[in-house]
Amino acid sequence: MANAPQDSTPEPHRRTVSRKKDHVDLVVNDDVGFRQKSAGFERIELEHNALPEIDLADIDTSTSFLGKAAALPLMISSMTGGYREAENINRQLAEVCQEIEIPMGVGSQRQALENPRFHESFRTVRRTAPTIAISANIGATEVARPELVARIHIILDMVEADALTVHLNPLQELLQPEGNTSFRGVLAGIEELARRLPVPIIAKEVGAGISAAVARRLLAAGVSIIDVAGAGGTSWAGVEILRRANRQLVEQFWEWGIPTVDCLRALQDLRREQSCGLVASGGVQNGLDVAKTIALGADMAAAARPFIKALVAGGRDTLLQLIRDWQYQLRCAMFLTGSATLGDLAQTSYSYRVD
Repeated sequence: MANAPQDSTPEPHRRTVSRKKDHVDLVVNDDVGFRQKSAGFERIELEHNALPEIDLADIDTSTSFLGKAAALPLMISSMTGGYREAENINRQLAEVCQEIEIPMGVGSQRQALENPRFHESFRTVRRTAPTIAISANIGATEVARPELVARIHIILDMVEADALTVHLNPLQELLQPEGNTSFRGVLAGIEELARRLPVPIIAKEVGAGISAAVARRLLAAGVSIIDVAGAGGTSWAGVEILRRANRQLVEQFWEWGIPTVDCLRALQDLRREQSCGLVASGGVQNGLDVAKTIALGADMAAAARPFIKALVAGGRDTLLQLIRDWQYQLRCAMFLTGSATLGDLAQTSYSYRVD
């Protein structure tokens, strides 16, 4: 009997591919949300306007992001790419983003710097969505390595990116069974990228939030947009805990992080001072949440898990309908606050309830 062909893929690359598939499978099939902590949107009450003096039909949810038009301030955030099934997922996500005209971020492209095997899982996004804003994605620990910084152009070219997202994930790396906790030099790497790249940098957490102090350091290093990615949505700590053999050792970190609303409120003064871009993600669950992020000062809301779950459960038409539902809910909130445009919504009054 002939011997079975051996897989010649390098072991580090196989581990990365397996991890990426694990992440999507867990997010879709398991309860990996925060168990006690919320994003905080229930504490925000937009002020009702009993005399809106506008027609619902005239409300305009359009905006722009990274220099490109968007039909509403919503982005499908980065999660997928780098394994076989991801090509189909990313293509369908891109189809929906192109049809509705909203931005999209791809998942971490670290794997694409390690091995060309699944480059198509990323390239399909720009081929499918030629006119929307797309952000490439790399992790903080890769940014700290000068030899990889010199090769970032590869992942930008792969998706013809309008921006580079650097995801800051010390909690996730700490809890990940194969995680990399070498975070010394990340800020210097970001500063070097800001000097060399022709596109803006988005600094994004992955579910533990960005404080005002950290945001200030990132902006000083040349970052253009902060994506707070706060606690209250998917717990990536929880995802990694479920992947560990010794879960009980670190399970108390499942709830770690700054809630999204607290991040947004903390960054309001900084945003006014420096006119930086601000993206709100982490626990955004519907169009009313999107409206609240705009009232709190964000330019764009973003989510990943609700959209991936909708796509896997019902296909692209289910995802398309979900986003259209969110857009309608956003328009309802704008009508009830007398906001004809997103600029008006950004000026609307709200109250914050302290529990």
